[in-house]
Amino acid sequence: MSLALTEDPETVFKSNHMNHFLEDVLTGLRSNPKHLSSKYFYDKTGDGLFQKIMAMPEYYLTRCELDIFRNKTGDLANLINAYGSAFDLIELGAGDAMKSAFLLRHLNEKGADFTYMPIDISGNILSVLKENLNKELPQLDIIPLEGEYFEMLEKASAMSSKRKVILFLGGNIGNMSRQEAEDFCKQLYHLSDPQDILLIGFDLKKNPHTVLNAYNDPGGVTAAFNLNLLSRINRELKGNFNPDYFQHYATYDPVTGACRSFLISLVNQEVLISGERIIFEENEILDMEVSQKFSIDEIHHLAEHTGFKVTGEITDSKNWFVDSIWKKGHLKTDVYGK
Repeated sequence: MSLALTEDPETVFKSNHMNHFLEDVLTGLRSNPKHLSSKYFYDKTGDGLFQKIMAMPEYYLTRCELDIFRNKTGDLANLINAYGSAFDLIELGAGDAMKSAFLLRHLNEKGADFTYMPIDISGNILSVLKENLNKELPQLDIIPLEGEYFEMLEKASAMSSKRKVILFLGGNIGNMSRQEAEDFCKQLYHLSDPQDILLIGFDLKKNPHTVLNAYNDPGGVTAAFNLNLLSRINRELKGNFNPDYFQHYATYDPVTGACRSFLISLVNQEVLISGERIIFEENEILDMEVSQKFSIDEIHHLAEHTGFKVTGEITDSKNWFVDSIWKKGHLKTDVYGK
């Protein structure tokens, strides 16, 4: 008699993730114009490069939101009603929790009844996060969740019936097109309950030179961050990109608020990915990332037309960044005038 072997859940997850990665890469490279998803920037090398980006003097975003979490922690806690009933603090794209750690410490000191559930697609960075927080806040109840945002949100809801406070920091919503941001917020609407609270970080429109310098640093760290995705495809998907044949290019439109990053093919070239042939022409663009900037009115418009109401806002000392607090309201179908 033979016994069926049960596959290790972690092995199954990694296999599924790799399949999604390959599918997304090939779909993007078959498109016109070609594009890759910025969510795949964050392997171990990408995590390290992004840490360098956050430390750059040109990259103001981290410092601005850190200003809020360091200096207005009590205001944040009050706006998320941290001293009411027990709750789950769920952070989407938690990274190393550098900013949210200030809030975690404050809530812990004040005796708030909560469980911290960081969600990230990078198992590497979640391991770093958990190790650091276990040392600093050993009494903190922490449940890391590795995977896609909404899949892990559903998992978190199945694990606990407590109200949810969902953090989406760093201006990450700006990495979506307007349609994607709208769809994202609608999904959050359908996955949330009236007692839940959503805190979203938005990078505000400002001097165009300030914005562009943050994504086109003279040291080339941002360029290396973008090019690393090609190297990751080589390592994990049997690709043969030559990163030296691509050049990083960034642009910012102050009217729409869209800051975009591209890689430009420097030569006519052929790339193989898991046996599939991809042709690049000289000067062809590869769309890598959008980093959308917002006005306060645009933030309110997005909230209102995806079913939420803005219940509070906290800006940094320069008014360059805002953490907007939303609660569930009524979903409208007319979005962006459509």
